[in-house]
Amino acid sequence: METSILNNYKLHMNKTIPTFSKQDSLKFFRTLNSRVNNYFKENNIKKTGNWKLHLKAVVMFVLFLTPYFLILTLNMPFWVMLLLSVVIGIGMAGVGMNVMHDGNHGSYSNKTWLNKFMGGSIYILAGNVHNWQVQHNVLHHTYTNIHGHDEDLDAGRIIRFTQEAEWHKFHKFQHYYSVFLYGLLTFNWALTTDFKQMKAYLKRKLSYGEPQSPAKLWTVLVITKIIYVSVWLVLPMIIGIVWWKVLIGFFVMHYTAGLILSIVFQLAHVVDETSNPVPNEEGEIENTWAIHQLYTTANFAPKNKIVNWFTGGLNHQIEHHIFPHISHVHYGKIAEIVKETAKECNLPYHEFKTMRGAVIAHFKHLRDLGQKPAIA
Repeated sequence: METSILNNYKLHMNKTIPTFSKQDSLKFFRTLNSRVNNYFKENNIKKTGNWKLHLKAVVMFVLFLTPYFLILTLNMPFWVMLLLSVVIGIGMAGVGMNVMHDGNHGSYSNKTWLNKFMGGSIYILAGNVHNWQVQHNVLHHTYTNIHGHDEDLDAGRIIRFTQEAEWHKFHKFQHYYSVFLYGLLTFNWALTTDFKQMKAYLKRKLSYGEPQSPAKLWTVLVITKIIYVSVWLVLPMIIGIVWWKVLIGFFVMHYTAGLILSIVFQLAHVVDETSNPVPNEEGEIENTWAIHQLYTTANFAPKNKIVNWFTGGLNHQIEHHIFPHISHVHYGKIAEIVKETAKECNLPYHEFKTMRGAVIAHFKHLRDLGQKPAIA
């Protein structure tokens, strides 16, 4: 039952939170879960990662770290350094989507220590495990596309992602300027977001799993940030790279990673086909949690081998949302089961055949959301 998945989320909040309908006359999730479990049982394979994922992890870390050491050890023209910074950014996004993501979902391996190690790679990506698990595993995966609860929809005033968000005149142009802001995602992680989130989540008593002491969480955050700044900014300056070159390279690296990650995230949830359900007066969402994921999530480029490989299966977002504890290396196979079961139950299964189609749909949706509402 999907309720068993939700029970894994230890959510401690003072504010009213949405609840999901428990009435599933279609028996969608029960049927789907049984079929997916049978797939793994009949093929005698584990739900976690396999040699393909381990090999990809090595490739992504090499792509991410090799250019860094080349910059540190070789004399090179500034333009070469910038090109390598772009490569680091691509590797950074690759590690985040393929390694860190599966690790923090507990799907990289059946060994807890290995999941923690791979999940901990977020520290060299400028993030924080506790904050990411609360924002992503708890808020985004539970309350997907629900305004005011899914923080992935919160871009402040600058971008309007839902009809429920306040409209401003400058939103008329958001489909033009948003792509430039997307690149700032991980840059903000590195500088401000983690500190703001840590304060907010502790105040709201939010946690994923057993709550940890605030002192420990703040200590880990501060120490890992100091190490991060030391590795990516201080060390290059110490060995003789001019400070402004280091700062520009740092920005280019983050901008590249942020642009890739933001676009991948947005294509799955911020398109016209996906909905933003609003709780009723009792705070209940119309559908069950699993069916809710079908209405609020979209896949893109499912047959594109490059997209499948590089995005860590995040283009199979429907499968990931319903089965977050299954490694992305299996999504291509179980997608057929999910699609067929949704069809049998006469439920939606949003899918863009190409990445280009999804990108166009996303920016068209942003353009529509940027128009002045009939009743402002």
